[in-house]
Amino acid sequence: MAFSQWISCVRGIGRGAVSSMTVFVRDVGCGMLEVSHNTLALFGLVVVSALLFGAGRADLREEVETLAFNWLESRHEAREEPVVPTLAEQLSEPDAVARATASDPKDLNRQQALVAQWLARRYHVAPEPVSRLVKEAWDVGARAGLDPTLILAIMAVESSFNPFAQSAVGAQGLMQVMTKVHDDKYEAYGGNHAAFDPVTNLRVGVQVLKECIRRAGSLEAGLRYYVGAGNQSEDSGYAGRVLSEQSTLRLVASGKNVPIRSTPPVTNQAVQAPAEPATPAKDAEAHPTTPERVALLQR
Repeated sequence: MAFSQWISCVRGIGRGAVSSMTVFVRDVGCGMLEVSHNTLALFGLVVVSALLFGAGRADLREEVETLAFNWLESRHEAREEPVVPTLAEQLSEPDAVARATASDPKDLNRQQALVAQWLARRYHVAPEPVSRLVKEAWDVGARAGLDPTLILAIMAVESSFNPFAQSAVGAQGLMQVMTKVHDDKYEAYGGNHAAFDPVTNLRVGVQVLKECIRRAGSLEAGLRYYVGAGNQSEDSGYAGRVLSEQSTLRLVASGKNVPIRSTPPVTNQAVQAPAEPATPAKDAEAHPTTPERVALLQR
C-alpha cells in the first residue's frame, strides 16, 4: 500500500470516529433533556394537583398558612432575641447534693434507725440529716472509744441539733466547740468555717471531748472540762443533763418505748475550755462566763 493511501485510510477512520462521538453526545444530551423535561413535568403535575386539592379544602389551606406563619415568626424571633436561660437553668447545680449532710434512714442498722427516728421526732428535725449524724456518731465513736449515744447526747444538750447555733461567747455548731480556741483542729478541714459543717463539727467536738476526758481522768469530770467548768465546784448540772440524755438514748437504742417530751431540754450556752491543765492565763479560758473569758475572746 502506498503511503498516500495509508494516510487517506487513517483520515477516514478519524473522521468516522469523530462523527460517531458527535452522534453519541448528541443522543445522550437529547435523552437527558427529555428526562429532565419529563421530571419537571411530573413535579409540576404534583404541585398543581396539590394546589388544586388544597384550593378545595379551606381547612387544610388555613392550617398550612398557620404553620407557615408560625415558622416564619419563630425564625424572626430567633434572630431578634437572644436565648435567655430560665431562672431554674441559671441556678441549677447538679452536684449540689454532694454538699448535703443527709443519709437514707433505711441504710442504718436497727439501733441507729431507732435513735435517728426518736431524735428526729424529739427535736423536730428531718430524719435524713439526723440519720447522717447518727451514723457518723457510731463511726467516730468506735474510732475514739466513746459511746455514740454520749456524742449524740452532747449535741442534743448543746445545740438541739442546730448546726448553726452560736453561744454568746462564740461556741459554734452542733457540739458548740470554741472555734477560736480550737482553730488548729479545723485546719485539717479547710479552716474555721468548717465549724458550720455538721460532720466536721462533730469530729472536732469528739476530739475535744476525748482530750477533756483524758485530762480530767473520768467521764463526768471530762464533761465539766468540756463545758468550761473544770476548775469550778459545779457545772450548773451540765454533766447530769448530758448523762441523762445519754441514758435515754441507750433505752431508745435497745428498743424501749421512750416517750417524746413536748419540749427539749434547755440548750446549754457554756462552752468547753482547752483540754489542758489550768494556769492563771488558761483559767480564764476555763470559765466562759467570766469577764476575763469574754475579754480574752474579744482580743
